[in-house]
Amino acid sequence: MIREQLAELHSKRIGPAERPGEGSLAEARNLCARVLDSYWRTLQGPDGPRWRLRRLPDGISLMDGGRNGLCESLGRKLASLPPIEAGYELGTTYANLIPQEMRAKYGVFYTPPQIAGRLLDLVEEQGVDWSRATVLDPACGGGAFVSAVAERVRGHLTGRMTPSERIEQVGLRVRGYEIDPFSAWMSQVFAEAVMLPDCRAASTRLPRLVNVCDSLSPEHPAGAFDLVIGNPPYGKTRLGERDRLRFAQGVFGHANLYGLFTDQAVRWTKPGGMIAFVTPTSMLSGEYFKKLRGLLVQSAPPSRIEVLHARKGVFDGVLQETMLAVYSRSAKARPVRVSSLGFSAAGGDLVSTRAGDCELPFDPTAAWLLPRDAEDAPIVRAAAAKRMRLRDYGYRVKTGPLVWNRHKTQLRDELEPGALPLIWAECVQRDGLFEFRALKRNHSPWFQPEARQEWLVLNEPCVLVQRTTAKEQNRRLVAAVLPASFVRKSRGVVVENHLNMVLPEASNASAGLGAVAAVLNSGIADRLFRCLSGSVAVSAFELGSLPMPDPHEMAEIDKVISHGGGQPEIERILCKCYGES
Repeated sequence: MIREQLAELHSKRIGPAERPGEGSLAEARNLCARVLDSYWRTLQGPDGPRWRLRRLPDGISLMDGGRNGLCESLGRKLASLPPIEAGYELGTTYANLIPQEMRAKYGVFYTPPQIAGRLLDLVEEQGVDWSRATVLDPACGGGAFVSAVAERVRGHLTGRMTPSERIEQVGLRVRGYEIDPFSAWMSQVFAEAVMLPDCRAASTRLPRLVNVCDSLSPEHPAGAFDLVIGNPPYGKTRLGERDRLRFAQGVFGHANLYGLFTDQAVRWTKPGGMIAFVTPTSMLSGEYFKKLRGLLVQSAPPSRIEVLHARKGVFDGVLQETMLAVYSRSAKARPVRVSSLGFSAAGGDLVSTRAGDCELPFDPTAAWLLPRDAEDAPIVRAAAAKRMRLRDYGYRVKTGPLVWNRHKTQLRDELEPGALPLIWAECVQRDGLFEFRALKRNHSPWFQPEARQEWLVLNEPCVLVQRTTAKEQNRRLVAAVLPASFVRKSRGVVVENHLNMVLPEASNASAGLGAVAAVLNSGIADRLFRCLSGSVAVSAFELGSLPMPDPHEMAEIDKVISHGGGQPEIERILCKCYGES
């Protein structure tokens, strides 16, 4: 019922929209502030001291219109929930109401209470001491971690200290940073709601825990916290020359917000302290995160990683797996305990299932191959011992060069002189065969190159691999050989951007195209790739990182193919290679 009423806020408009984006932001804040005002009044009840809701941030004020009945009702209903749950529900509503460009810029996805609670459980297992630890959430919008940490500190000190002393300890040792002043204000209110029993017993209000600031600015002191915990924002961002130099240890190519927050967290954390973040799994294998992986292995190696398998209903709109990770500052790299995390079918509770312990690769910038469940652990261990990659067999991986919507005028529905076959992802069939076709909407079968566009034309056979597949599909790797006869007859082809091309560096590549395609299409390779990548993309870097069979094993696969053997026989060889019965 509460969520249905919260959804109604989307249709409520209070006040005019003066400039694009500003009206909807003002409305979002106005509606949520009215709900929070009702929540705070209801939470305090009729007895005891009646404290006013904390003052709104400077520059933000309620618009005219009186108390909205829906907001009043919602505030009362939210007061029946635990404060951390109430904060999540209202924070998520605020995120859905703000302008999309603001949500995208700051990578706003609020943390469900179960996820925050599980990450706190992990740091407790790793030895955090709530009686002494100084804690920072550097992106505390919604207050999921600030409130939850305050609750844990309060619970740990109950029976040991007076309410006044507990308030003092929380005020001294728990901090949140937030760039959005309204989100920061909400976080402070919900943190005080958690501490309200102590505040009322001591007749004192909770000190300010949340600072409005840019967490990525260089002004923050280094080595100030025992624990840096949170759900940093996601999304690419541009760095100026000075910031790119400052984050040079952890940034390669495009900068991602959560990567910058992780880099910054290494600086904030005391030697011997911990970093605990909820992030996408893309940092485990993405090329743009290779320097960040190197920084972490050197300065804060992971000790625990739990991969959350459910996306829908947890972080809607995030097109990749999410992980909970704990990093130990200044510790030597040791085996990482990896678990899978999912929701029980019955009550929706989180269930953690141990997948295995894994060593990080010798090259710290290499992709981290981690089992997603216990059945994967043996093949991951076997794969970790494999030293061969596609490059070692004489292959390089490139992305198809044609971004079709930049060359619409060159697409052709009928063959004409000079036109070449346009190879789309749909040409790579799930049975591992190549079929030239263009049946989908906007897919034309031919492309007319212009002068000085030789870079678009492929004149050699290769293995084609689909670039976009979801973990829900039966196979993440879908590959097929682009036949030499087809390329020769067509006098070249043009490969669209949703395909990867696995290209032989020279005519003497030490494994045949058919063997490479057969390995990539195998069940073993599919499982290994899922242990590398959690996003929908099948990147060239990740394909190049995939452990390949040893040379004598590839030679055996080549022999099977040359004698007309099929995929089942190749699967048996690969299972033997990776210790599968």
